[in-house]
Amino acid sequence: MASNSKAELLDKLWGRMSERGDFPMLSQALRTTVSAMSDDDLDFTALVQVVLSDFGLTQKVLRLANSAMYISFGGNITTVTRALMVLGMDAVGHLVVGLKLVDHFHQSAPRRIDAKLELNRTLLSGAVARQVTERSEFRASEEAVVCTLMRQIGKLLVAFYLETEWDQLRRKATAEHISDSLACSALLGVTFEEIGMEAADRWRLPETIRTGMLTRDPLAPIDERTPRHVRWLQAVTNYSSEVADALTAQHIDEAHRETSLVDIANRYSRALLTDAAALAAMSLALANEDSNDGVMREIVELRADADAIARAGLSAEARITAGLEDLRSLPSKNALGAVLALASEAVLAGLAFSRTVVFVRQGNNEFHARLGLGPGVDKLLPSLAFSAAFEPDVFHLAIANPVGIFIENARDPRIEARLPRWFKPSFGDAHAFVLLPVKANGSTIAMLYGDWTQAEHVRKITQPEMAALNELMRELSRFFSNADWKEVELL
Repeated sequence: MASNSKAELLDKLWGRMSERGDFPMLSQALRTTVSAMSDDDLDFTALVQVVLSDFGLTQKVLRLANSAMYISFGGNITTVTRALMVLGMDAVGHLVVGLKLVDHFHQSAPRRIDAKLELNRTLLSGAVARQVTERSEFRASEEAVVCTLMRQIGKLLVAFYLETEWDQLRRKATAEHISDSLACSALLGVTFEEIGMEAADRWRLPETIRTGMLTRDPLAPIDERTPRHVRWLQAVTNYSSEVADALTAQHIDEAHRETSLVDIANRYSRALLTDAAALAAMSLALANEDSNDGVMREIVELRADADAIARAGLSAEARITAGLEDLRSLPSKNALGAVLALASEAVLAGLAFSRTVVFVRQGNNEFHARLGLGPGVDKLLPSLAFSAAFEPDVFHLAIANPVGIFIENARDPRIEARLPRWFKPSFGDAHAFVLLPVKANGSTIAMLYGDWTQAEHVRKITQPEMAALNELMRELSRFFSNADWKEVELL
């Protein structure tokens, strides 16, 4: 098929995905995540927002941060911001990308058994990659899993979005006794790998991922121009894909399956820097259990964990106190942006607010919004600013107050008369809100705002909860007292 036909096929594929509605949301989430990972200024807020938008993803990140591998950091990590500090931007970013990809196809899974089988095969390859990397010196398991998932993306996209073409190439593969990959190339003029690379380009995935997902013969001469880490990623990706194919191959008896797994282990042991016998034993262990159930068990357990947490839940006071303990564990010279994100998240999650915004006092004696969490907050931030000079409104009352104030009914005419002019255009949907001043060097140098935009979510903030909020703000002031004011202004 000519190159223009290849371009037409890819355009048709992306058009079909856009028509489904949910795919653009996946693309935006992936681009936001990758952008946050590659930001030289370490954009904690953007990555925290992506994680917080998905409850199951939030629990996965927290579970990893509290795992035995990171127990030296103290354990009992309750906020995504703190988890990000412990795990690192890359680990969390790759975890987000991997889970977003898996969740997208899981949620949009068609009724066709063959498409579900491809998704299960992909999940199994990711599980194999995670097992292999647990033994590795590179400690980059989430990155390797993303490479492995992306290796399968081209096939998944065709199976899920181009049903007619998928059925045609499957019939061709069966009739001619060739692989689905060869059938795809012959019939559509484009390989699964090329479709996957197109997806990686459109999602702006890092070059390491795009190179790590490529096909590579483990017995081929080593190309020294390719970084050692990337060669290892390619080995993990290819090994995991071959093992998943062997485990899910139909009409193969156990003896032949075992022979195939041992052969794969022998071919990849050098590239994976792992003993062949250990690799074979790991693969055989997977073969001796119900492979698909083994892969899906992690997803089922994750959702069960999330439901249990949602039902049981920590009290608001406990969540805020947990955020306070996280702050107390950090050195005073910790990056201010990450600290503000941690405090904001603790307040947002603790009281189930719709959004939070942190205002920071600038050198020109104005308070400017520097960070926010919640839907649509990013668009509001550039326009949110007000003078520190006294005005007869609730914001300036909060500036002068030693502790936070709670406005239970923002629609009350008496309260509306005390709202600043800029409030309604920005926060006009707020039903109730809290203002929490941060004091340092004898003056208010920041203020945290949180609100509820749904009337049914509004409730009273109890005295113990307000006490915990005030204590959180007092601890937050420690980081301002030690911060360079230029850093504050450039947040």
